Amino acid sequence: MIDWKSIKELHASKSLEKIIGNWYGLDVLYVDEQGRVQFIHEPGYPFKSSFLKLQMSHSYGRDWLESDIEKVFEHFHGSQDTAWEFSAFFPGTFGYAHKVTVDGEFCGAVFAYPYFTETSTSQDHAEAVKKMVECGITEADAKASVEKVKKFTGRFYSEMKDLITIVADEVGTFHSEIYKRESRIMDLNSEIGNKYRYHNLIGKSKKMQQVYHLLSKVSNSESTILIQGENGTGKEMVAKAIHYNSTRKDSVFMAVNCSAFNDNLLDSELFGHVKGSFTGAVKDKKGVFEVANGGTLFLDEIGDTSPSMQVKLLRILQEGTFMPVGATTPKKVNVRVVAATNKPLKEMIAKGEFREDLYYRINVINVALPSLRERQEDIPVLMDFFLQKKCEEAGMPLKTFSKKCLEKMLDHKWPGNVRELQNEVERLVVLAGEDRTITPDMLSARILESTESGGGSHHGGGGVLRGVNTSGSLKDALEELEILMIREGLKRCGFNKSKLAKELGISRAGLIMKVEKYGLDKRAAAKKAAGE
Repeated sequence: MIDWKSIKELHASKSLEKIIGNWYGLDVLYVDEQGRVQFIHEPGYPFKSSFLKLQMSHSYGRDWLESDIEKVFEHFHGSQDTAWEFSAFFPGTFGYAHKVTVDGEFCGAVFAYPYFTETSTSQDHAEAVKKMVECGITEADAKASVEKVKKFTGRFYSEMKDLITIVADEVGTFHSEIYKRESRIMDLNSEIGNKYRYHNLIGKSKKMQQVYHLLSKVSNSESTILIQGENGTGKEMVAKAIHYNSTRKDSVFMAVNCSAFNDNLLDSELFGHVKGSFTGAVKDKKGVFEVANGGTLFLDEIGDTSPSMQVKLLRILQEGTFMPVGATTPKKVNVRVVAATNKPLKEMIAKGEFREDLYYRINVINVALPSLRERQEDIPVLMDFFLQKKCEEAGMPLKTFSKKCLEKMLDHKWPGNVRELQNEVERLVVLAGEDRTITPDMLSARILESTESGGGSHHGGGGVLRGVNTSGSLKDALEELEILMIREGLKRCGFNKSKLAKELGISRAGLIMKVEKYGLDKRAAAKKAAGE
């Protein structure tokens, strides 16, 4: 089904409508495959034809228009014509309709309406007025509107038809492009599902593939796992992936952030308490270890636990028993623990801040999550995934990133990791509004600032500014500098883009986009010329 609203908002469609309206005094009507005319019934619709405006103000105006549409659609369904000029409801007036087809399928039509033909006479005009009066329109209004209906002759007649053909083709082409885009996203999702996905984790980089390979081996074991990585790298998602791909998947998954509670509250949260054990303990409460019995418990930020809490955690991991706050008898549970931290536990052990025996107990299997800056090739995949997800949630047509916007996203260091990237994409979808393309000016200030300041250091031996024109605008000078640095860097690195990207402090994908943008890969150009 065609998204008519998006098509009407296209710059090309708006421009063509304006030309057709101003030059020819015609209204351009969009009609879907069910024969439903779009937009014209909305309050404040900007009619170009006073005749059509008067017609639609009548209580039967919609019926008269629908009778014309029905006649046109019957003709299209019974013939191979792509366009047809039809005599309209009011005698002597005409309309022109052009099919909209996508992949050979009829998807609606574009109408230009109403006008008089070259052969129209004053008698035809009088018949139109007469019919309008018979329908209950005052004679004065009828005559005034008929006088303003254009009579087409010569090249103006053919030009009008050509413009309507362009509008119809624009609709079909745009819808085809959207369909291709959506198909590409579907293919991408399928590819992600087959190759680049483990549970809800997404990434095609070598480091993420190594993580997936490790998780596929350890999920069905009962070993305790320690997940290490910076904030925003998806530690809880990894814990869920381990749980839902294990034999415990039908049991409970519980998550506790150890840094969110003080020591006393964490004790009660993890192990529960009995009635009367402290002020406010009005009834027995089960702790998460007991609730998660038979399932998986994710202990996030375990590096923030106190020494006394570490002793209690070590006991339950070794013996499977714990003591609720205020209880006199221990309880036994069967829980698989997955712990996580963003802190350097080995350094904390050396400082006496974390128990070494607990470390080795939780670190039976270690999963190290790479930061987003270490897997920049995953950024476009993640961007497309988050973009589609947000557009679907918001009920919006699928948007796209401009090449320059993608380039800046690739160059950003993403200190907030995947969480920051997801938030930025969601923000961009909201700010884009009705626009179908997300452009660099919509990016957060921190991203624009980080990419414009460069963030990397040039190790090419100095003197690079000698080739730059320092007069003129700053933008032009920066572009000249960028071209010069990349050109010289490619020569120096033997066209090894990975090496140069690291040297310049940008992603390889970002460098490739810049090389293509400025046409700096002479080897590729030479090969192309040789092939031609």
